[in-house]
Amino acid sequence: MAGLPLATAEVCDANSHLITSGQLRALQPIFRMYGRRQVFAGPVVTLKVFEDNVLVREFLEEKGQGRVLVVDGGGSLRCAILGGNLAQLAQNNGWAGIVVNACIRDVDEIDGCDIGVRALGSHPMKSNKKGMGEKHVPVAIAGTRVCDGEWIYADADGILVSRTELIV
Repeated sequence: MAGLPLATAEVCDANSHLITSGQLRALQPIFRMYGRRQVFAGPVVTLKVFEDNVLVREFLEEKGQGRVLVVDGGGSLRCAILGGNLAQLAQNNGWAGIVVNACIRDVDEIDGCDIGVRALGSHPMKSNKKGMGEKHVPVAIAGTRVCDGEWIYADADGILVSRTELIV
């Protein structure tokens, strides 16, 4: 991760050529902010699931090494695919953040974790536990495609996706 947090608005202002070429994209502003870490960045790991969080747990059990897990949960608002236990696991294993195109639960617990979480909202019901989904595949969330190995930069202004690490 870059040594200094990058302000997403400043990154956009300074890199219009990357925006024009598609190398730098902004996710649509549909996510709510959770967790103590309001600003986070890191290389992306992608996951596609639907109302099932078994693979989410599998990823978060790995050492995060400052990565950001991007979960395409199909935009489901019918249950949560991330809760307090998994957020604590992510914090303990060194993940920088999690972007969830679905719901979370245990908001107070997640807000106590030193990790950045973005999600569509909260829902009290837990997900299925079937282990269905796809790892390391391109996902389409919030109006843009996100691929394994790209970089996420998130702050209060929004979430940027870059094909490469950006340096201040």
